[in-house]
Amino acid sequence: MMADDAPTSRLVQILLPLADNEGRPFTEADYAPFMDEITRRCGGLTAHVRAPAAGVWADGEGEPTRDDVVLIEAMDDGYDRDYWAGLRGRLEDRFRQEDVVIRVLAMERV
Repeated sequence: MMADDAPTSRLVQILLPLADNEGRPFTEADYAPFMDEITRRCGGLTAHVRAPAAGVWADGEGEPTRDDVVLIEAMDDGYDRDYWAGLRGRLEDRFRQEDVVIRVLAMERV
C-alpha cells in the first residue's frame, strides 16, 4: 500500500476537569459511563489520568484561571461529528462546565 493510500482515522481528544468549580474532585464513577460508551464506539481509548494536564486560560476579565484536566483519547474510524457534538453537550451537563473541549485530528496509522 502506498503512503497516499493509507487509511486515515480521526484522533478524538477530550479534556475533562478533575474537579468541579468548587474544587470537589470527580470520582471514577463520574467518568466510567462515558469511557465505557467511547470504548464501545471506538474499540478502546487511552485515559491519561495519573499525570493530569494543567489547563490555563484567561477568564472574562483577562485573569488566568487554572484547571487540572484528564485527557481521554480514542481513534475513531467512522467519525460522526454529530455524535461527538452530542457527547460534548452531555459531558458539559454531567461535569457542570460551560465548555468541554473535544479536539478531532486527522491521523494515519502506520
